[in-house]
Amino acid sequence: MSIETNLNTLPARLQAIGLCSAVVAPVSFGIAAGECLAVSGRSGVGKTRLLRLIADLDEGGGDVMLDGVSRSRFPAPAWRREVIYQSAEPAWWRPSVAEHFKPEEQERAVQLAGRLALPADRLSADIAQLSTGERQRAALVRSLARQPKVLLLDEPTSALDADNVRRVEALLQACMNDGLALMLVTHSQEQAARLARMTIQVERRR
Repeated sequence: MSIETNLNTLPARLQAIGLCSAVVAPVSFGIAAGECLAVSGRSGVGKTRLLRLIADLDEGGGDVMLDGVSRSRFPAPAWRREVIYQSAEPAWWRPSVAEHFKPEEQERAVQLAGRLALPADRLSADIAQLSTGERQRAALVRSLARQPKVLLLDEPTSALDADNVRRVEALLQACMNDGLALMLVTHSQEQAARLARMTIQVERRR
């Protein structure tokens, strides 16, 4: 397995040590606060599985640490508040986007939505009335409103036009400037080059 290691001297916000599953070959890496790690690999090798392993949504081996503390020391809900996984097609469990926010998240959510050209009234609309691109941007608002330390994104701009891709990338860069650690699965090499300073290559376990 080829891996571009981070030569930065900054301490790792998120560190994986021998992380693996029945599908994903063991991989080790670290991401500092404010950095983005791009995940590459052929279709079907397990890029999404890797993100789910980190988020403690799938079973696997190895360890993951947040700011030097093993995931095993966290109750699962606490880990998933700090390390959020956003799938390529996020699920919704309430009728509107706004109903997914806690009261203390509402103001931040509206501000984030504005930066993504998503009017506040779209957050109150029935999710079924939103376009695929609106739902994708709304999912990012939902994730960022919770202010995680680490965000695991799986193809976050796959349904967006060029203008909205730029808005999403600008917002993610701003959040990284504020300390967010980002892990990104994308089929766009250009997007990976714009956001990430390092890349890991995922391989399927043999």
